[in-house]
Amino acid sequence: MKKLLLLGMSLTVLSACNIKKEEKGEMPELDVDVTADAGELPEYDVNWADVNVGTRTDTLEIPKVVIVMEEETVEVPYIDVDMPDGDEKFEKTIMVEAEVTDKEHSLEIQEIWASGDNLYVISQLEPTEQSIGDKKMRVSDQITLNAPDLNVRHYIIGVKPERVFNMQYDYLDSKENLKSSLNDYTVIYTK
Repeated sequence: MKKLLLLGMSLTVLSACNIKKEEKGEMPELDVDVTADAGELPEYDVNWADVNVGTRTDTLEIPKVVIVMEEETVEVPYIDVDMPDGDEKFEKTIMVEAEVTDKEHSLEIQEIWASGDNLYVISQLEPTEQSIGDKKMRVSDQITLNAPDLNVRHYIIGVKPERVFNMQYDYLDSKENLKSSLNDYTVIYTK
């Protein structure tokens, strides 16, 4: 049984190769007194399959997530500020964004306070009941401001989500923490 298995494996290996006899072989000459001349074994050139490894360009179907931006007409808060000294005004969008995980959140600009050349934008970040699993999402709100060039600082009331994106804003427990740090301010917008 072992001999048949060995013979079968040998035939399989040899059938996968291209064997070409290169030189004729000779059997050794034997003398009856057991002296022998050296013989010569036949030479074989064994050509096995050529293997090339590399890359190629193929067209495959790969799933992609695409966000489609659609233009819609919506009501956006608009604040027009006239300073006492009559400085030139510029229209710009004040936007606040947060990147959240676990649950959907709502983010809304609640108030804007003015003090000197500074605007303090106070927003509220609150989780909803809707789970988003292990995904992340960005929420935002915006207001259009027509005013002279002013310094804008953002404060978000709520728990700061653990994402690097959220490092650009200050997060507070309540508005009272901010009120105590400002001496004099005027509320110019309330939602």
